[in-house]
Amino acid sequence: MTVRTRAALDSLPAYAPGRSVPGAIKLASNELSFPTLPAIADAIADAVAHETAGINRYPDIGAQALIRALAEHTGAPADHVIAGNGSVALCQQLVQATAGEGDEVVFGWRSFEAYPIVTQITGATAVRVPVTVGHELDLFAISEAVNSQTRLIFVCTPNNPTGTAIRRDDFAEFLDTIPQDVLVVIDEAYREFDVSPDSPDGLDFAVNRPNVVSLRTLSKAYGLAGLRVGYAVGAPEVITAMGKVAVPFSLNTLAQAAALAALAAKDDLAPRWKQVVGERDRVTAALREQGYEVPPSQANFVWLPLKERAVEFAAHCESLKVIVRAFADATGGVRVTIGSPEENDVFLTASGSYSR
Repeated sequence: MTVRTRAALDSLPAYAPGRSVPGAIKLASNELSFPTLPAIADAIADAVAHETAGINRYPDIGAQALIRALAEHTGAPADHVIAGNGSVALCQQLVQATAGEGDEVVFGWRSFEAYPIVTQITGATAVRVPVTVGHELDLFAISEAVNSQTRLIFVCTPNNPTGTAIRRDDFAEFLDTIPQDVLVVIDEAYREFDVSPDSPDGLDFAVNRPNVVSLRTLSKAYGLAGLRVGYAVGAPEVITAMGKVAVPFSLNTLAQAAALAALAAKDDLAPRWKQVVGERDRVTAALREQGYEVPPSQANFVWLPLKERAVEFAAHCESLKVIVRAFADATGGVRVTIGSPEENDVFLTASGSYSR
């Protein structure tokens, strides 16, 4: 006799991480190619060796020191901030806190592939709103999709995987059309790479509008993908609700120590972000010269809307020792992380030799 599990799990899509292949350059997961800063490595080592609060002890369940640091980092009051096991975990907490059976969660598509997964986990319905022909989130269409069942809206900017960013004025107008009892999450995982003067700063909206949450991460720009640290800023009532559905002790001791060190090292990390932006612009220009359509990206990756040819292109790159991320369906394409200049050159050689 087989143990009975929830029938809803049968249709639950699985999250597909970027692949790693021994000996190949990995440009599939939007990680930074730079080594860990010594100050961050030292903080991790110190946390392991701590005499009274090492890894033989449970971590601070409330991550109080990190919350204080994040409050200073963001300029938000501490009771407006929560940290978690990566921004994906916080996405799930947001859905768990707001939506269940019969409720709807709205987001653009294509966008972050975890959105439909965390939505279905709670039994809520995922509502996908197509992006524009320019691969941008269609805020007007998202607003039109809101109804009495809508509980949560995800707005990913810069959008993963298309890289496009929304504009501040458009977002403000969009928020004015959304009912106050619907939570709007502006997911800014790639905010540090966004250099457009027209892009919104979600923190400005999150501290002034009670139905807006800014979601950010230290996995990308701060180089902590292997330790999983994300944070959210929003109204205290929302932050409290998120805490109620959090897995206890999910933000481990090493992650908290590394996050504190990373925040303190922001000035040392910022030149890395600038290099990524410069390489992103170089890779974009080169790909366009090769004849590819490349939407303007404000993230640390570029998007090639190859649709049904995405898998073939990814296989071609892999044959030349470069791993990129293919999304294989009607709205699919290939997402390519910006790596080191040398890694990017190898990728551009591969893309240039692909027969289109």
